[in-house]
Amino acid sequence: MTAARGLTATLCRDPARFARLRPEWDALHRRCAASTPFQSHAWLHSWWLSYGTNGRLRVVLARRDGRLIGAAPLMLVHRPMPLLVPLGGAISDFSDVLVDDEESGGALTALERGLDRAARQAVIDLREVRPGAAAELLYERWTGARGRLTDSTCMELPVEPIDDLVKRMQSSRAQRVRAKLRKIDALGVESRVVSEHEVPDAVGRLLRLHELQWRGRGVNVEHLRPRFAEHLVRAGRRMLRDGDAALTEFRLEGRVVAVSMTLQSGLLSGGYLYGADPALRERKVDVTTMLLRQEAALASGSGRGVLSLLRGSEAYKNHWRPEAVTNQRLLLARSALEPLLRVRESQVTMRDRAAETVTTRFPAARDWRDRVNNWRADGAVRTSSPAGSGASRRT
Repeated sequence: MTAARGLTATLCRDPARFARLRPEWDALHRRCAASTPFQSHAWLHSWWLSYGTNGRLRVVLARRDGRLIGAAPLMLVHRPMPLLVPLGGAISDFSDVLVDDEESGGALTALERGLDRAARQAVIDLREVRPGAAAELLYERWTGARGRLTDSTCMELPVEPIDDLVKRMQSSRAQRVRAKLRKIDALGVESRVVSEHEVPDAVGRLLRLHELQWRGRGVNVEHLRPRFAEHLVRAGRRMLRDGDAALTEFRLEGRVVAVSMTLQSGLLSGGYLYGADPALRERKVDVTTMLLRQEAALASGSGRGVLSLLRGSEAYKNHWRPEAVTNQRLLLARSALEPLLRVRESQVTMRDRAAETVTTRFPAARDWRDRVNNWRADGAVRTSSPAGSGASRRT
């Protein structure tokens, strides 16, 4: 696509070629400190196998003298207009491009030129870009049209053992949390990180428990579908093997009562998905505290600096006094397509305002949405195969 001082940018549209990039991609992922688990090849390739559409793959690759130094994993969509959007979709908490930390200047130069060619008639719409992401560097040097909007709020804690995290709380709340931890220990709840070959069974238990946990209370229906379970098994096995994920089972009286999935990369570790038996509430087990203790233990000593609670600003997260971090939505396009980019910018802004208005002024609409989701969820569970039955992550 372009060449200068040994730099080249090429466009990968072949899924088989994308699959073969695994070794190079994994090495680049490790050389990009800002990367998250959602930019790993294991996650993205598995997502493509479950959710990709033939003919839509658009992965821009930047190389210097043949060595991969940058990558932008995208796909083409046509609605509501021609857009290049990140691989990973809505089930991924963060999107980004990958840039070799030691070759950032050359990588960004090649990626900008490659993306300019790839998006001849489309707007690049990068959702859920975490502050400090490599995509921000790309945005700052983009010479065409661009726009920046806010996206989801995420909560982050420092990587510390649970005892130190408890100290961040007000004294009265800290005392209650310590009492909850003692209750969990007194009941004899045990945790165990599963091995790679146990991933399929563990994911199946996780999803079944999560379906029970959210039954009748509204759930993201997509996460009930077999393709989501297949993606988690496929990506989870590779990521466990690579040290980028962990699956933990919690047992009480010899029975699995909860399962959690942790994703790790670079400087970040976060709990992605969990399922817990509703019967734990009857035993007065605080599931959130139980899970966070395990997440903190997995992250401590790993060299990572951030324990992410991922998207959402739910009240229970605020008890731990986390830092609120707002993701960005970055829009890029050729200068000639600036009118199209502004239309997209307006679409997103109006939709977000409408959603906020409905939520704040018409709370009954939320109940109606939950009832519809429950109806759809029941249908999804009935039509799922036994191996894929279950539900999603936090909603």
